[in-house]
Amino acid sequence: MELFAIEPLFFAVVFVIVFGTMAYSIVAGILEWSRNNSLPIQEFPARVVTKRAETRGRSYQHSHGRVSTFYFATFELKGGDRFEFSLSGPEYGLLAEGDEGTLTYQGTRYHGFQRRV
Repeated sequence: MELFAIEPLFFAVVFVIVFGTMAYSIVAGILEWSRNNSLPIQEFPARVVTKRAETRGRSYQHSHGRVSTFYFATFELKGGDRFEFSLSGPEYGLLAEGDEGTLTYQGTRYHGFQRRV
């Protein structure tokens, strides 16, 4: 088999894999968004169990890289169920492990946490 005969097949396979992955991600995101919208907004007494930050990207010593930090908090409801939600930086900074209050969420969508005074 000649090398030039394999090349178009290789590019076709790569094209299908790349765009198939992108299409899957888009459809999964739309389905999760739709599912969250169909669920009621719920409020439950909860406690902040743990917080974590995840940094993605690269920073280079002598040049500017692109680095993003994502913040997460895990909440435990009175019945023992635990939920982890993605938070903004300011919301993350206001929480402390052990805080107790009311968690508001809709499916996988975090709406807020009101600390009990």
